[in-house]
Amino acid sequence: MTHEELDLFSETRTERARPVRKPRKRRRRRIVLWVSMVVVLGLIAAGGYYGLRQILDIGSYDDYPGEGGTQVVIQVKNGESTGDIAATLAEADVVASSRAFVNAAESDERVRAIQPGYYVVKTKSSGAAAVSQIVAEEAKVGNLQIKAGTQLDDVKNGDKVTPGIVSLLAQASCADLNGESTCVEPEQLRASVEKADLAKLGVPDWALPYASKAEPTRRLEGLIMPGVYDVKPGSTPEELWRQLVSNSATQLQAVGMPNIAQDTGFTPYQVTIMASLIEREAIEKDFPKVSRVTYNRLAERMQLQYDSTINYVLDRPTIRTNDADRNKAGPYNTYQNTGLPPTPISAPSPEAFKAAATPAKGTWLYFVRCQTDGTSCFATNQAQHDQNVADAQERGAY
Repeated sequence: MTHEELDLFSETRTERARPVRKPRKRRRRRIVLWVSMVVVLGLIAAGGYYGLRQILDIGSYDDYPGEGGTQVVIQVKNGESTGDIAATLAEADVVASSRAFVNAAESDERVRAIQPGYYVVKTKSSGAAAVSQIVAEEAKVGNLQIKAGTQLDDVKNGDKVTPGIVSLLAQASCADLNGESTCVEPEQLRASVEKADLAKLGVPDWALPYASKAEPTRRLEGLIMPGVYDVKPGSTPEELWRQLVSNSATQLQAVGMPNIAQDTGFTPYQVTIMASLIEREAIEKDFPKVSRVTYNRLAERMQLQYDSTINYVLDRPTIRTNDADRNKAGPYNTYQNTGLPPTPISAPSPEAFKAAATPAKGTWLYFVRCQTDGTSCFATNQAQHDQNVADAQERGAY
């Protein structure tokens, strides 16, 4: 083989060893890279423009003109911001856009003081009109306040009537919407609860077996906690009860029910009954001692002899009941019957529940209201009790 032939083969091998170029694929990569960069830059530019609009308030937003039309009820929930309220109003067509309300609210400090609850406002209102409507004093509706010791029915004392939970709920149901009243009558509420499915109303499982067996008009007694509630005007009687009972069930859990009854030797429902008696028999500082008297008398199988249970069925509060009242037979007569009454007799406070679950230590079997401020005196035997009663009468406390 000649030198020329060797050189020829050498050149051929060299050319074959060189990498094969792929110019088309590289070109595609460059195009994809450039397109991606353009997209990213476009997104950054769009975001910057949106942010600039937010800062400089560039652009318009929908807003109805005027004072609005049809009245509606909207709910402000706990913890909601001005933006959340605006969204609720926009969803209900009260305002044309959330921004219309938010912008109008910036100049009115009262908006930040809006409390949870139900408010009457008008559809198709301008943002400014919606702000004026919702901060008006008469806008808030459906507010229900229940004090500790309140019972389902009204309590009469001469010409004075203390509204019970049924009457208070009926009052809270009232609002004037477009010239029509939303009021539900007390009779409608009573009829509704007498035939309602208690589980659907929200009655706790631990109370269901006992409440279901109770006299129809007293099924919910003691299961409504004292406190502030919001119910929606325009609701049916059953819906009103469901709102109240389910919210109250949450509060019962907050005081520890039913677990606080575990070490008492009584069922959670019986602890509720005792709490209602304690609430009606004494002032708060004496709750633990009255609870102990209750435990001690039940343990001794003594009649409780609580005037509060006599008054409960008479619907009138008196410190002292008369012989005629105490001689009337009935399941709530603790002068004639041994043990607890069949249901609670009032709305117990958290303090009453605590006392019912953890009574003070002591051997007392008697107590009487012996001071004009409501303070009770306690005794371990009849002679001591008789002296306490005499002292109380002398002071004008009993």
